[in-house]
Amino acid sequence: MTFTERLRLRSETDHRLKWATVFDLRYRLMNAFDVLRDSLYFFKRNLGRIVQLCLPLVIVEAVLQQVVDHASDPDGYSAISVIVGLLVYPLYTAALILFLDARTRGESPQTRDLLAMAARLWPRFALLTALNTLLILLGLSLYFLPGLWLMVTLAFGEYLLVLRGYGPLQAMKESLRLSRGHFLRILVCILCVMGPLWLLKGLTLQVYPDPQNPLIAVLIDSGHSFLQLFTSVVLFRLFMLISELPDKRDRLV
Repeated sequence: MTFTERLRLRSETDHRLKWATVFDLRYRLMNAFDVLRDSLYFFKRNLGRIVQLCLPLVIVEAVLQQVVDHASDPDGYSAISVIVGLLVYPLYTAALILFLDARTRGESPQTRDLLAMAARLWPRFALLTALNTLLILLGLSLYFLPGLWLMVTLAFGEYLLVLRGYGPLQAMKESLRLSRGHFLRILVCILCVMGPLWLLKGLTLQVYPDPQNPLIAVLIDSGHSFLQLFTSVVLFRLFMLISELPDKRDRLV
């Protein structure tokens, strides 16, 4: 084989590899948009139940945040605000995850039963939330990218804790394993949901700048937190798809 022929074959091989990489990227992006579409369909169909299940606790959380905001000095507000989130967020998020799992099996449990199960999970869920929050904030302080990586790779911990009974540390470790090879897909899904919500929150603060009327502040915070629940629906859909893949697929990716 002549030198020019070897160059030509190498060029064709590189060309195929390049297009294979582009195709894989498009496949992952299209997969992410399919997940978003399916999640939006589910969210719309079950909106009434999700409102009934989660919105009261979301409003309680917003009211508590306002009380803390007005009763605390500026230096202590952030830490106490996180504590308030740890008190309420695990309850409605765990209840939502249990509801999502039940609906995938064609079941329709009562709201009180879901909240009772969520209350039993609260200690472990609150610890997991605290660990995730601490690590992500630490990562964000280190030039942002480590925090973004942690936000993606720890995204499945809540579902592993609620649905598989893992402890907080075990759930975090398994989430790191499950997300391996799926980073881009998870990141695209999170950004497609949270990006518009961050923009909406910024626009809302421009229309109603601080200091806000307490009632308006509660309405804004409640609405923003409730819309963020769509992220949990999207990540649940991703979790179900990825956890069903065989282990050998994870080794090949």
